Amino acid sequence: MGCPPFQKAFIRATYEFHHSGDSLMKKRILNIACLQTRPRPDFQSALDEALGLAEQAIGAGAEFICLPEYCGGLKTEGSSFAPPSAHEDAHPVLKGLRDFASTRKVFILVGSIAVDGPSQEKIRNRGFIIDDQGLILSRYDKIHLFDIKLSEDKIYQESATVHGGNQASICHMPFGIVGHTICYDLRFPQLYRELAQFGAEILFVPAAFTKKTGEAHWHVLNRARAIENGAFVVAPCAIGKVDGGGESYGHSLIINPWGEILADGGKEESCFIHAAIDLDEVQIARSRIPSLMHDQSFKLNTGKKQEAA
Repeated sequence: MGCPPFQKAFIRATYEFHHSGDSLMKKRILNIACLQTRPRPDFQSALDEALGLAEQAIGAGAEFICLPEYCGGLKTEGSSFAPPSAHEDAHPVLKGLRDFASTRKVFILVGSIAVDGPSQEKIRNRGFIIDDQGLILSRYDKIHLFDIKLSEDKIYQESATVHGGNQASICHMPFGIVGHTICYDLRFPQLYRELAQFGAEILFVPAAFTKKTGEAHWHVLNRARAIENGAFVVAPCAIGKVDGGGESYGHSLIINPWGEILADGGKEESCFIHAAIDLDEVQIARSRIPSLMHDQSFKLNTGKKQEAA
């Protein structure tokens, strides 16, 4: 099951496949949580908030903890992003979350943290999936960078300080298959379709969505990605003011394959949401509307004179 040639041209990405354990697909019901953290200016305050909320989520039964984009800290300088950054091997937030996963025996989606890039000028906006032993199962560098102009005084230029990725990521886990994306990727539906056609049953959308765009588009875009792909969408989103300017929207979401919202973090700061999801619902939705198998190649009529067929 895959995309026809016209669709392949839209995304130039290679796929990484990762396996956790010797046996897959043992468990199909998963209690998953989103942490709705605030954009913090430094590593320590970001980690402290995340671990405190993670403990609360585990107390509510969560087995998989999901954090937002830039959950290791976020600041801005003018139109540019300036999060605290470190080399992956020495990143204190990543280490703290790996240790927590191992100690508490939970899976963690590190929505993204800033890691040192290939040059001193730019970082990478990188997400991770960590297993319940604290091992890194997959990495994903954000492909689509947030370069937009909402108004004359609301301009964001993520590419000025961030090096974009070019590989999408599928991760095989004990309970199912997941696809990892980040924030602005949400506006590129071909990425999600490709992940779903390669088997993804949960589509992760960690974000620090702006309040302005979130109010207009956040819910409808996430619901659309769930409906189009017959997949669960799990979208932890940061909330609150960003040091240096900007504000994140919140409203972390867990959405089922039929597009129904199971949990919404709303406007509450420093909170979590959770839901028990049945991954067998993915196959049910896709068998009802098997659109992932119905792609057709086509030609584009540009309006030029054409001969009748």
